Amino acid sequence: MIIQPTINILKKLLLSGILFFCFGFIGAQNSLKLNDTAPEIHLKTFQDIDFKLSSLKGKVVLLDFWATWCAPCVEEQPFLKEIYTENDNAVKEGRFEIVGVSLDKSRDNWKKIIERETINWTQISDLQFWKSPVAKTYGIEELPYNLVLDKSGKVIAINIHGEELKTFIADELKKEFE
Repeated sequence: MIIQPTINILKKLLLSGILFFCFGFIGAQNSLKLNDTAPEIHLKTFQDIDFKLSSLKGKVVLLDFWATWCAPCVEEQPFLKEIYTENDNAVKEGRFEIVGVSLDKSRDNWKKIIERETINWTQISDLQFWKSPVAKTYGIEELPYNLVLDKSGKVIAINIHGEELKTFIADELKKEFE
């Protein structure tokens, strides 16, 4: 009877796959929480300059994980530009910064959107798509995704958007620097 051993093997493979998926998913979902220190990010900017997240200590930072192939991410860029512009004094005074972390794999597509949307805040990527070690470290499973960090580098907001994000940034800048 060849059928019975084959069924047992299939059952074991299925069970192994389910366990692997569940534990992997749980681990990624719980990788970063409020008040955790944001892990270091060391990537190249769009201008091919070394960038380290730790260089922004002392500033409130909005980490925006996005990609050009993600329509909601691209649609959100003008709103982020609005936040950046409204907080221009905080940017100039070294109190606030946005960092776009792109999960793209095409530099040309990345460049087109940056230029089309006139994105003028720091943009970084390793162009490794979902295989980016940064995406794994931060447990990124969907886009757009963002984190707000306080001036010590701790996570103070996770994945808020729209007016809620705008208000949160303004309130945090007041709280941190007034």
